[in-house]
Parts: sequence; C-alpha cells; structure tokens
Amino acid sequence: MITFSHPTGNANVRAALTGLNKAGLLGHFHTAIAAYPGNTFASLSAIGPLADFGRRTFPAELEDKTHLYPWMELGRQLAAKTGISSLTRHETGLLSVDAVYQGIDRRVAGRLTRERPRAVYAYEDGAATTFEEARELDILNLYDLPIGYWRAARRLLGEVVEQRPDWAMTIKGMQDSPTKLARKDRELELADHIFVASSFTAQTLADYPGKLAPVHVIPYGFPPPVRDRTYLPATGRKLRLLFVGGLSQRKGLAEMFEAVRPFGDRVALTVVGRLPGEDCPALNEALAHHKHISSLPHAEILSLMREHDVLVFPSHFEGFGLVITEAMSQGTPVITTERTAGPDLIEHDRDGFLVPAGSTDALATQIEELLARPDKIEQAGRAASARAARRPWSVYGSELAAAIDKILS
Repeated sequence: MITFSHPTGNANVRAALTGLNKAGLLGHFHTAIAAYPGNTFASLSAIGPLADFGRRTFPAELEDKTHLYPWMELGRQLAAKTGISSLTRHETGLLSVDAVYQGIDRRVAGRLTRERPRAVYAYEDGAATTFEEARELDILNLYDLPIGYWRAARRLLGEVVEQRPDWAMTIKGMQDSPTKLARKDRELELADHIFVASSFTAQTLADYPGKLAPVHVIPYGFPPPVRDRTYLPATGRKLRLLFVGGLSQRKGLAEMFEAVRPFGDRVALTVVGRLPGEDCPALNEALAHHKHISSLPHAEILSLMREHDVLVFPSHFEGFGLVITEAMSQGTPVITTERTAGPDLIEHDRDGFLVPAGSTDALATQIEELLARPDKIEQAGRAASARAARRPWSVYGSELAAAIDKILS
C-alpha cells in the first residue's frame, strides 16, 4: 500500500488518488483540508467567504483513508483574506505556502513507522523529510514533479528577463532562496522514481547535475468534453482570442500582446488573470487596450472558453498547462508552445497549433492564418474535443496506478 501526501489538492491529485484507490494501492492520504459529504469543510464551503473549501472536495470513498492537518492552512487562508501579508510572505512567513508544505511533510514522516507502506508518493517542496525517513525505513520514494526543474527554469527564464527587463518583476519563480533550491535537489536525490506530466518537464531534468532515478511521463487527463457546442461563423467579425493564467511573462504575455497589436479591430483579446503583487507598468499599459477580468469561478472560465474562438497560451516554461486541456475539452483550439504539454496533447494544425516559445512573429503568423482560414477554428475545435473524450482524468489515474503497480511488482 502507498502513503500519499499533497498539502492542498487539485484535479490531478484527485485523479491520482482515485486511480490508486481503484487499483487497491492506496493506504493513506495526508493533506491539510478535504471536503467530504457532511464533514465540517463541506458545510463551511456553503458560506460565501469560505466557498474556496469546495475546491478541496475529494471522492467520498477516500474519506476513511484521509488524515487532515488543517490549522496552518486555515491560518494561511485567513491571513490572505484579511491582508496580513507578512504572515504569508514567500518562504519566510509563518503561514507561507512553504510552511504549510513542510509542516505536512514532517507530519507524514512522523507516521511512516506506524503506517509502514511499501512506498510513499509526494510532490515537489513537500517530500524531503518524508523521503529521508522513508529511506531509513527501506520504503520506496515516488516523486511527483509538477513543473519543470528549477535549474532549467533559471536558465530559460533568465534569458527572458534579459530580453524583457521591464517585465522581470512578474516572474516570481526566480526568487526562491538557496535553501529552498537545495531542498528541491535533495528530493530528487532521494527519489527512486520520478513522475512528470509532460515531455517538456522531463527534458528540463537534463539540467540536474547528478544521477537521476527513472523518469515516467504520464500526461494529465481532460475535463468532460462539451457535446453540443455551436460554432458561430467566423467571417465578417472579430477573431475572439482568450488568455487564462497568471499574469507573468513566464506565460509569454509580452509576445502575445505584441502579436495581436498589428491586427487592430480584426481581433478581440480577453485576458483572465490576477495582477502580480508588484506593479508592472508594461503589463498595465498592455492590458489597457484589451478586456481584463481578474478572476472567475472555474465553471465560468469554461463557459468563457466556449464563447471564444481560440485560447492563446504562449508560455516560456510550464510543467503542463491545465488551461490547455480545459479549453480543448470545451471545443476551443489552443495556440501554445513546445515548453508546455502542448506537444504531448496537440497535433499541429489538426486539433491545435504549436509555435516556438518567445516568437512574436510565429504567433502573429498563426493568428493571421486563422483570420484567413476561419473554417480551421471549428475543424480544430471539434478535433480537440474529440481528443479530450479519448483521455478523461480517469485514464491518467489508471495509467499512474499501472506504472506504480509495475514498479512495486
């Protein structure tokens, strides 16, 4: 049986847990907050300010295997909502994300002697202490790296900062301390197997200076595909482009804004994402020319995707890019780069479009092609929806469980 830990939980964590549980491999699940039918967090999620707890809902069959450590995460949520930023400050805050991750990491490590699993499955930044203890107990360490390796990020995003210094303050991943980076490397050093969700993430591990455990690439799944989308004729109107994600130059925002500028009224761009904490004049100036929405509930984002022709996601560095699968499931084709899960999910010019990261010209050329051939939008959108139907989240969970079962065997 496997001891599985993730402090917050998300769609891929739920799918992984479900797959492992169905395969009879899940022993214990450790997290901060989990909403199950009738429990405290499910009840609290019905209260407006606490609705975020609903995002921590897990399948009911996992409840008896779940161990909760909620207090630090509750404190972090409260501090964030009341604006006490000193408590949640990156790495140093008493209630920072790092503090929550490391707190649960220590709690899981302390339970291994009692649980005695055959393997532990843990995620980046929340695995080091667990893996140290597991190594002492001769327990297998299974490591999930959800985004590209940090040394590759420093190299590739460092180039972006040099090219666009006026956007540098939006790239927050460059601020990790040497202590945090050393912890990431220690997790990789202790891992017996490494799981990633894209070929790009696997490629970034070439920057690791030591010997690595075997790397398994298992792409995430898609949300349920839309069945009844109607495509409006794309001739005689603006091409409706959409971006969804963090407003960071890591996502290729500068190239996107530059690519759409020459088209003027021929395109309409909607940008969904929160402004970074530090003011960025270049970003503010660009957003002033387009429709900007700070945040939307997930269901409304999916609806917005169906209202647009194309999702533009020209990221410089992405472990996967869940907005890609979300848009494709809604029948909205995606323009993205080779530094996302795009190459694992998209056949160029059939169910989506791939352009080189950092190339304004290539992105503009792709937009121009869609303006010239608007029939491609519906063709690619329907093909994207069909691809989503072939790979639901359950496929990811079952493939992960099968890979782990093979390792344990």
